[in-house]
Amino acid sequence: MCNFNNQTSDTKALIHLFMTKAALNIGGANFLLALIEAMKEKRPNPLMYKEKQISSNNTIIKWNKVVFKDKVDVLEAILLEHKSSDDPKFNILQTDNAKKRKAILNMVKALAPIEFTVTPQNPNDGAGFNFKVFDMVDENNVNLNPLFVALFFCSTEFTKKALKYEI
Repeated sequence: MCNFNNQTSDTKALIHLFMTKAALNIGGANFLLALIEAMKEKRPNPLMYKEKQISSNNTIIKWNKVVFKDKVDVLEAILLEHKSSDDPKFNILQTDNAKKRKAILNMVKALAPIEFTVTPQNPNDGAGFNFKVFDMVDENNVNLNPLFVALFFCSTEFTKKALKYEI
């Protein structure tokens, strides 16, 4: 999932468009990359950060709910299981293990209402953008938002490659 080179050309194009649009809305690629670096400094995972906001020199990301370690662990296990997936729209509910499915459903219920707001510190740099953890949530399908995965779980190199990719 976080290996840009293993993605199909359609997926690379989709991720490129997501990242380019995000970067333009906050002042450019350097602002987006600086925000990702600031997020990577928060250990063990920025989602568990009690202040529910992280700032770089030019950009701020805020969210409305602290995420607990057990939910982050489930999310990381899903991403690890699908790390070689070249489809950003994979269904995280596809598992034969009933116990694992229940843990995933509990994580989805906890994270679905969270909304992230990314804004530049200078309003002249752009309008910012909002996103959620999941692109789609229904009874049988739950898809992770590629922008969420890229910002919180992938490396800065992933984002650099996505921004440089030519369609």
